Amino acid sequence: MRLRVVYDYCVIGGGIVGVATAHRILERHRGASLLLLEKAAALGVHQTGHNSGVIHSGIYYEPGSLKARLCRAGAEQTKEFAAAHGIPFEVCGKLLVATDSAEHARMMALYERSVTNDVEVELLDAAELVRREPRVTGVGALFVPSTGIIDYKLVTAALADGIRAAGGEIALGAEITDIAETTDAVTVSGPAGSWRAARLVVCGGLQADRLAALAGLRPDLRIVPFRGEYYQLPPEREGLVSTLIYPIPDPELPFLGVHLSPTIDGGLTVGPNAVLGLAREGYRKGSVNLRDAREILGFPGFHRVAAANVRTGLREMRNSMFRRGYLAECRRYCPELTVADLLPREAGIRAQAVRRDGTLVHDFLIERTTRSVHVLNAPSPAATSALPIAAHIAEQLDN
Repeated sequence: MRLRVVYDYCVIGGGIVGVATAHRILERHRGASLLLLEKAAALGVHQTGHNSGVIHSGIYYEPGSLKARLCRAGAEQTKEFAAAHGIPFEVCGKLLVATDSAEHARMMALYERSVTNDVEVELLDAAELVRREPRVTGVGALFVPSTGIIDYKLVTAALADGIRAAGGEIALGAEITDIAETTDAVTVSGPAGSWRAARLVVCGGLQADRLAALAGLRPDLRIVPFRGEYYQLPPEREGLVSTLIYPIPDPELPFLGVHLSPTIDGGLTVGPNAVLGLAREGYRKGSVNLRDAREILGFPGFHRVAAANVRTGLREMRNSMFRRGYLAECRRYCPELTVADLLPREAGIRAQAVRRDGTLVHDFLIERTTRSVHVLNAPSPAATSALPIAAHIAEQLDN
């Protein structure tokens, strides 16, 4: 196999985190040679292109964690980048709605966390909630004014334009099946060719654990895909709410629950739920990839997660199979929704890192070798946090 040009930097992964990282490296090292490799035929086709399009505030995350720190910075940087590049976005705010006393107690704990995380939040009673959103009901709510909406595919495309303008190269259809690191370089290879670079960054998303293994890392985790199924509300429902409407999340789970999300193109979506996926990149309902399924079902960490979350897993499966169950989740805070309002929309897949002992990895997780940096866990709010994640990775490379 013919060895291509030797580069200063190579980045594997054309989602928003990988593209932002390549962009940041070229800002930091003007004139450096850089190659971005993506196995798909376009950039941002997986997690970047299948999400709610929310600019998150950072309210949820463990104080002091990378998520808490980078999400706050990322929200502001995303808005600034969008404004500078003419990308539409809207700061519409978000309501986190408590529907009973147990959720109200969790809501108050979340309010305390928002103070610790330095996120502006307004505490609302039931009357004020209904005054602001007449179609939404609950015993109280938190209003987060800084939350916004955007199309992250447009952000990714603008970042890619910046890479090309700075002299970087982007190769699509470039699957990587081998990574070999020596004392002076890293060689990455696949069906499309072989490339050599002084430094490597891997932002593999749904394939992060496999790419890390190719590089010789042995992280004690496996990527377990969770399908997030969405519905689109009909056009006559698009003015139902004026802000994002979220439930109060379960702090033991990494998922934020089924929410109503206005989109930047004027639509209104509801979702996602969280059901086990048997294909890391299979977006159709019922998709099965035999290799993916075999690895998931043979991984001890998955069985421990499943055993610890039997009731939650069964509920999510039921709601996936029956729209009325899914609808019931939405009607807890928006009771006028009907089954007829739930129109089909393409699902997303969350790349969730799970450790062998069954622990869900909640924070962003980055590991490194002498010449490479690997992003092993970067689910939501990675899109919001992409720009500061990129700066963090660029610093890791230089250090």
